Amino acid sequence: MTDTEALLARIAAALERLSPPPQAAADPAAGHWFGWDGATLMAVPAARAVPLPLYRGVEAQASALRENVRRHARGLPAHDMLLWGARGMGKSSLARSVVADLLARGHDLALVQVMLPALGSLPALFRQLAGTRRPFLVFLDDVSLGADAEAVHDFRSLLDGGVAARPDQVRLIVTSNRRHLVPRSLAENEADAINPRDAADDHIALADRFGLRLGFHACDQAQYLAMCEAYAKAHGLAFDAAAALAWAVARGARSGRVAWQFTVEQAGQQGVSL
Repeated sequence: MTDTEALLARIAAALERLSPPPQAAADPAAGHWFGWDGATLMAVPAARAVPLPLYRGVEAQASALRENVRRHARGLPAHDMLLWGARGMGKSSLARSVVADLLARGHDLALVQVMLPALGSLPALFRQLAGTRRPFLVFLDDVSLGADAEAVHDFRSLLDGGVAARPDQVRLIVTSNRRHLVPRSLAENEADAINPRDAADDHIALADRFGLRLGFHACDQAQYLAMCEAYAKAHGLAFDAAAALAWAVARGARSGRVAWQFTVEQAGQQGVSL
């Protein structure tokens, strides 16, 4: 071995010692919060959950989602879930909060958040979960499939009962800014199709595979102020409606996320820990 080769070998050995050992795969039968990176199931800390009574403007959606997840947790028939709509209106946080609420009430339930958007790894995840007889929710956040016909077909197979379909004790929670998970303008991207409208409808029909579809719409001023006031009361803050409106105007938006950001600002100003 030459001096250069010996030096490279020592560098490689040093880097190997510095690199963290691979994380051991989690046991799906133990714990309630998991992440999936496309190859490994990992235990993750419990999600920071907003108490369900603090959700304003989406009470009907929260109630329907909780009831469906409760049924699944009890082993009763339940739907795959699509939460779609405006950004910042609580789709993702509500999914975690519903699970946290049911866990606090003694239900045995586990949520697996898919860290990567690639649908191709889901059959491998399903195989890992299939051998554990407990209710699982597989959570895919902020999904948008574009005009990829293969991705749409694969996703439909997962929901329709193909060979790689989800196990019976697994349900999907998917959030998306798009009502149909794909752009409405798909027909423009199907130049090679015999009937572009049929091709577009085939893509859009993907959302129909979800038995529970909940829309989250941009809130009006009254709903936004109700969100801000509810957060203020929950955390012992003085509430200033004029300041809340000015905060929203400065950001050009009213939403649950903007309301929480205003709450963080007010807590900092008032010296209150959240």
